[in-house]
Amino acid sequence: MRLINFTDVEAQEVEQGATGVKIRWLIDEEAGGKNFCMRHFEMAPGGSTPHHEHEWEHEVFILEGSGEVLSGDTPHAFGSGDVILVPGGEKHQFRNTGDTPISFFCMVPASNQPSR
Repeated sequence: MRLINFTDVEAQEVEQGATGVKIRWLIDEEAGGKNFCMRHFEMAPGGSTPHHEHEWEHEVFILEGSGEVLSGDTPHAFGSGDVILVPGGEKHQFRNTGDTPISFFCMVPASNQPSR
């Protein structure tokens, strides 16, 4: 078992085309997660992830803030409490269009975990 508070994990700047985004790797293969990885993201106002696609799906839970997620080139507004499924192979991007930071959890399959 692993029991931690997410704030005890160091937030790292996301590279590879992201702006104003930090990530915490909460559960991954190194921490014993054999099937899933759980990550926490913080996105500053005006921040965004790259507009990209890959094989694995994302399961996202928005804790705080508001913004939009692109599905291909189509924007969809989201806010606190929203749940988002991004299927594998779908081009997507998360953007903070609000005035406050966005905080969200994102789960991905461990077998396809993105590099740190």
